[in-house]
Formats: sequence, C-alpha cells, structure tokens
Amino acid sequence: MAETALAPPGRTTRRVRVVTSVTIVVAVALAVLIVPPVAQLDEQAVDLAAKLRPPTWAHPFGTDDVGRDLLLRCVYGLRVSLLVGLVAALTATVLGTAIGALAAAFGGWTDRVVMRLVDTFSSVPHLLLGIFIVAMFRPGVWPVIISVALTHWLSTARIVRSEVLSLRSRPFIDAAVSGGASRGRVIVRHLLPGVLPQAGLAAVLMVPHAMWHESALSFLGLGLPAHQASLGNLVQSARGSLLAGDWWPTLFPGLFLIIPTLALAGLAGAWRDRINPRRKSELML
Repeated sequence: MAETALAPPGRTTRRVRVVTSVTIVVAVALAVLIVPPVAQLDEQAVDLAAKLRPPTWAHPFGTDDVGRDLLLRCVYGLRVSLLVGLVAALTATVLGTAIGALAAAFGGWTDRVVMRLVDTFSSVPHLLLGIFIVAMFRPGVWPVIISVALTHWLSTARIVRSEVLSLRSRPFIDAAVSGGASRGRVIVRHLLPGVLPQAGLAAVLMVPHAMWHESALSFLGLGLPAHQASLGNLVQSARGSLLAGDWWPTLFPGLFLIIPTLALAGLAGAWRDRINPRRKSELML
C-alpha cells in the first residue's frame, strides 16, 4: 500500500503514451514501405465519374475532385513527406553537430564568428529563408530537402555547443589532454560521443518540423510539383472542396500530418526523459 502511495504519478500515462507512439510510428512505417509496392495502383488514376465521393468501403477516405482515391494519395503523400523529413533532419543534425562541436572545441574567435553566424541566420524566419532557397531551383524533392536542412541546423548547433562547453570542464577531458591527446582526438573520442544523445533527440524532434515545413512550402506552391502527391499539395488542392462543404479531402491529409507528428513528439519526450534523469525526477515530484 505504501509503495502504491509513493509511486510516481503519471507513470502509467507515460507508458501508454510511449506504446501508442511506437504503434503509430510502426504502422506509418509499414504503410509507406509496404502499401505502394504491394498495391501496384496508380495514385494518379483519374475517374471523373467518381469525383468527390464521400468515404465508402470502396474508397475509405473518399475521392478528390478528379476521382482519385484519397487513401492511396495520402499514403503516397506521407511517404514523400517522411522522406523529406528524415533526410532533411539527418542532414541538418550532422551539419549542426559538426559546426556546434567545432565552435565550442576551438573556442576563441572561431566560436564567436560561428555563433554570430548562427544568430544572423536565426534572425530570419525559417519559412521566409526556405522560400528564398527553393525559389532558386525547379520544384522537386531535393530543393525542399536542401531548404529545410539549411534552415534547421541552427538549434542543433546551439545545443551541441552548450553540451561540448559543459563536457570541456569535466575531469576526464583534462586527463585526456594531460595524457597528450590531440585536439582532434579529444573531439572525436570524447566530446562527440557525449553529445550524440542530445543530437539524436534534436534529429527526432526535427523530423515532424521538417514535414510541416515541406507541407507549408508545397501548400504555397513552392515545394513539390502540383501533380505529385504530398500532404501539403493534398491540402492545397482541397481548399475549393472545403468551401463547397466537402470535408474529407482536407480532413484525412491533415490527420496524416498531425498524427505522425504527435507520435514522434511522444517518442522524443520519452527519449528526453531517458537521457536526462534529473529532469524526469523533477517532473515526477
């Protein structure tokens, strides 16, 4: 009885949240990896006789304004959005980790110049800078990935820099330097492994952010080509249907964007509590 009274509140809720998040992420991964090659269906197939049909057994998500199956297009759109999110997040994390670690490890004028550069880029809104970058290329997946990666490494660089500065004051770093370890060896063997958990957490949190960024660019007509299925394009093409009272062309692409975002945020929260036990204990009080 005493153990039950002393048990941290919310532990069951956190466990349920993690299990739910993992289930959603696994389901999304299976959907985007298995459905397109197994279904062998053309998500661009037009059937004007079946346009704007509400959800039925034949079309669980209904059809769009030219009769294309919305379920299939949502799966393909989620596949593209996840590709952009994963590649852009990985690229931005590697770039931010390298820049932040080098700035903190070398210190001095190198640190000052790099951080002023980070502050300069941070002063410009991400979306505005992303629009400027994609405007220099033809619409496609890779310009969007480049745009997201070049506008999202800043927060990772700041996080990694602060972690490296904290690690530099630890006794084992002093011992390595006293033992004759070069600066490069200290960075590679001691500093980078210490910041990898935080960098990984930043990458996981960046994936949904990158997905939303891609969707915003596609919604504005600056991301992927209009004919290519992406969640931003699906929402953009459904605006007219929504004004006419047809809710399903907007609802389901929006859910395909929101639900994976919440699931990834839940996993990131569990990861954050695991690598930062002090914060977890504070939350349990």
